Formats: sequence, C-alpha cells, structure tokens
Amino acid sequence: MAPLQTSEAPNLDSQIDRQIIDFLSGPDSKSFILYAGAGSGKTRSLVNVVNSLRKLNSSSFKFSGRRIGIITYTNAACDEIKHRLQFDPIVEVSTIHSFAWSLIAGFNSDIRKWLDLNLKEEISDLLQKQEKGRAGKASEERARSIQSKTKRIENIKSVKTFTYSPNSNNTARDSLNHSEVISITSSFLTSKTALQKILIGKFPILLIDESQDTNRNLMDAFLCVQSQNPKSFSLGLIGDGMQRIYSDGKADLERSIPGDWVRLKKSMNYRSPGRIISLINKIRSSTDHLVQTGARSVEGLARIFVVSSKAQGKQAIEDAVADRMAEITGDAGWLARTRNFKALILEHHMAARRLGFEKMFEALYSQRRFQTGLLDGTLPTLRFFSKDVLPLVNAKRRGDEFSVAAIVRSRSPLLDRRRLLAKSQDQIELLKSANLAVGSLMNLWANDGDPTFADVLHAVQQSELFVIPDSLNYIVDRSARAQLNANEISDDADISAEESALHEMLSTPFSQIEVYDQYVSGTSPFGTHQGVKGLEFPRVMVIIDDEEAKGFMFSYDKLFGAKPKTAADIKNERDGSDTSIGRTRRLFYVTCSRAQESLAIVAYSENPDAVASQVRQEGWFSEAEIERI
Repeated sequence: MAPLQTSEAPNLDSQIDRQIIDFLSGPDSKSFILYAGAGSGKTRSLVNVVNSLRKLNSSSFKFSGRRIGIITYTNAACDEIKHRLQFDPIVEVSTIHSFAWSLIAGFNSDIRKWLDLNLKEEISDLLQKQEKGRAGKASEERARSIQSKTKRIENIKSVKTFTYSPNSNNTARDSLNHSEVISITSSFLTSKTALQKILIGKFPILLIDESQDTNRNLMDAFLCVQSQNPKSFSLGLIGDGMQRIYSDGKADLERSIPGDWVRLKKSMNYRSPGRIISLINKIRSSTDHLVQTGARSVEGLARIFVVSSKAQGKQAIEDAVADRMAEITGDAGWLARTRNFKALILEHHMAARRLGFEKMFEALYSQRRFQTGLLDGTLPTLRFFSKDVLPLVNAKRRGDEFSVAAIVRSRSPLLDRRRLLAKSQDQIELLKSANLAVGSLMNLWANDGDPTFADVLHAVQQSELFVIPDSLNYIVDRSARAQLNANEISDDADISAEESALHEMLSTPFSQIEVYDQYVSGTSPFGTHQGVKGLEFPRVMVIIDDEEAKGFMFSYDKLFGAKPKTAADIKNERDGSDTSIGRTRRLFYVTCSRAQESLAIVAYSENPDAVASQVRQEGWFSEAEIERI
C-alpha cells in the first residue's frame, strides 16, 4: 500500500531536485553529494533529475554518443529505474559490477599483466605466512591456494579474451571474478589516462545511488577522475551513511568530498508513519544530526517482544507475536495463518530453517563457489530443478494439462523442433514418448511419495525429459558407471568437496525447491536484514537472534546492552574505527525503516531483562511498547 501524503509535504524537498538539475545542466556543471535518510525519495529524486536532464540534453547527447550514467546496487533497482525512465537510450543504468566491466572489457593485454602481477604478489604473501605459520588446516588451505594461483598464472598466458558475468560464479579459465573486476577497474581508472578519457567521453554525468556502499577503492578512483577533470566530469553521489551495511564501502566518504562540491540533505520521510520515524530518528541520533519529518498524517505502531534465546519453538513464538500484532493493530494482515507481513532475519540459513529448505541449502552453502549463485538464484544446478522440473510437476499435480504441454514443448528435447522435423511421419510416437516421460517422473509422487533430488534427476536422465546441466550430468554419468562396475565405487575417494556437496544436496527432499525458489525470487515472507535495503512493506517483523545467526560482523546483544563491549570495541571507538555495535546500529536502522504501517521487533537474547532496560533507556520504546515472552 502506497504511503498517504499530505498536500503540502512533498514540496519541502522539491527545491533540492531543481538545484541538482541546475548544477548539472549549466555551463559550469558541478558535482554534488546528496545524503538523505530512509524513505526520503532518493530514487524519485534521481528519476526526476534525469528526466529533466535527458529532455535538456537529448539531441546533443544522441549526436555525440554521450550518455548519463546511473549506477545502482541491485538488478531489481536497475530494472525499476529503467522502467521509470522509459528505457531512454541516452541513459545507461547498471549495477557497479556491470558498469566496471563495461569500462575494462577488451583491455585483455592490460588485464593479463595486472592479473599476473597481482597473483604473484598474493602468492608471495601466502609463502611468507607459510614460513611463519604452524602446520594445520590453515596451512593446508594456504598450500592449496598457492597451487591454485600458480596454475592460474600459467593458464592466463593462453587466454586471448577475458570474460565476466555479474550474475554467475565465473569459474571458467578465461573469466574474472567479481572482486577482480572492481580491483582492476579501480587500478586502471587511476593509472590509465585512456580509460579516464573513455569514461568522461561516454559519461560526462555519472550518478551513483547507494554511494555509501560502493567499494571504497572504486569510489576513490571516481573521485580521482573527477578531481582531475572537474569541468568535464560531473559526479553525483546519492545515499545515506546511516544505511552503510557492507564492509567494503567508504566509511569516510562525506569527509572525502572536495570543498567545491555542493552538499545537500533531504529531511522528509514519505514512507513511514510518525511512530516509526520517531524510532529511527532516535536510533541514528548518536551517529549524526539528521532528523526526519513525516509526510504522512498517520501515527503507526511499533512494539518490541523480548524473548530468552534459550526458548524452544521459535517459529511458534514468532507466530504468536504476529497474532499479538494483529490484536494490537486490528490489522488481519498480521495474522500468522495469512503471513501477509515481511519477516527479516539476519542470515540466510535462518530463513532456510524456518521455510524448510535447510538441508539442501547447508549442503551447497558449504562450498564458496556455489554461494553467490545459491543466494541470488542463478546456480545452474538449482535452476534446473526450479525452472524446468518444478513448473511441470506443479502443473501436472493441479491437473493443468495445457501448461504441462506448453512446458514440454518449450523445454523438453523430446519435442525439440529439429527432432519433430526429422520425424515428421512419426510425430505421434514422439508425443507418446513425451507423455511417458512425464508419467515416469510423476510416478515418484505416487502414494504420497516424497522423492529426493537424486530420484528426480535419475528419472529425468532415463527419460531424457529435460536437458541436464553439465554439473549434474557428470554426477549422473559417474553414478551410472559405478553401478556397472562395483569396483569403481573406490573412485569416490577422489570426489572433490564440491561434488561431495552436490551429492549431499541430491540426497535431500525435492520438496524444498519450491520454498527456496520463492525465497530467492523475493516472494517469500522472509528476507534478510541486508537484502531489503531500498524496499518497503506495510508490516515488518524484525527477528534478532545473535546465537542463531552465528555471525561476527553484527552484535545486537551489544547494541541492546545484553553483552559488554570488548577491548577491541573500546579501542576502535577511541580510534574512530568502525565497530560491531556501529554496524549493528546501522543495520537496525535499515530494518526498522522498511515499515510503512507497523513494526514488530522479536529480540532473542541471553539477557532479556538487559535488552528491555536498554531499549527503554535509549528512548527507542516505552514500557508500554515492550512485551516479554
């Protein structure tokens, strides 16, 4: 539900958009930094500014081949901004990794030299650590890393063209990984005049959304280019230091901005009701002096439910909290049985446990190479099950034969167009074989069957119903060979850790794939604290549980006074360095500020009384808003 706005409120920050347009469209364009809190309409300002600029500069940009560049944090944000800008070709919207690769793609000789030097430096560092370190697991991992990097140095000598995909794990011999693309771009922008000219010539105006979380080295490179070309390159940084949640962002960004830049701040909040705004103002009050004013004449509601971390049945507790929120607010959307609210957890495995795909998830998450694709839904192994098999199974189980036929025609090699043309006289037989293949797959669910991924995989392999990805084909072929010759089972000793993880995943129930697919596509009732930045929901439940999250970057118990500061925390505070408390405060701000109507905090702690006392003392919640379970 969109926030209600008063008639006069939107005008309070509107002059800022006009100022930015003037800065960027005049003969002496300027660079600027716009800091604005949660719900302040940063994306709306970005779109308004660019819409005006493209109208003013459309002809000159088209004839000169120049564009307005926009860098934002997620693919979803890119798609939203492109849509709102009507896909105008003079505006290029991309994620930071895509933008960086667009600058360095084709510099193959320079990339090869950079990689060679960088890998040798990394090997040298590892060898020094090996000399000083003790024998053990860390030593073994360093030895493997040295061997892998040494082999890669040899491999890159034969690479003619380097490749990269921002949405995959990039494991091919000729591919760069995500961190390398950022590091290479940062290095080239500061050391190669040619690349600076390419950037400025193509993007005389570059706007960076969520600038506080942009990699610090790349941000330094952009600032370097701007300082050397102040009249021909305008940089616009949009963000909020209180929403910096990733460790590689530039912590001192605002202090690094040159004195001739324009500094702007927005103070309106168009998303949240009054009670939520007062809470997030309090949360950030010890960090900076930005105080937001609400644009909505709605009070809203916030509650914190404090629970012992030793409590059993956490899902039942969270369901009880949801029902209690429905009772307090009179809003049936909070009822646990409907789950029409967003529950935010700190780590992905917490969602996996609550939604029921933990076994599959943990098996794959144990291997670093699988993690990126697992978390964003691009891992080919799982996409085979979620995008090929699952839609067919669901359509068949609900009796939708039209959808079954459409899926088989579009995705099965049994009805591939070339096969149909080759057997033009026997197409009835092909259709029968396709039907038999579907039937053999569905037999796995007969008599309330609960097949594993391996069961599904072997049924598909035997019937050739779908094309199996290479990562799974290898396992299928190996298993088939082992069954033909029992002596080959001894080969299992050679199975890599990644293949072992795949075997473990395949032994778990296929039923997990549906809730996993909903989770990674954003349609699940769960999301992570970090992953919802930029999003908003009518009802938000923030689940806090340090013990279950098992992380070290964040500590809600320290923020809430349930655990004392460590010596390292005190030293970092004294030195002005970031601390786990500071990071957690910012994350807490992000999660609370997602709520459009009402907010529930479920805080599990080993010291619930300390938590209740601290949040009351901070002025975040009144005694009436604190409930103990």
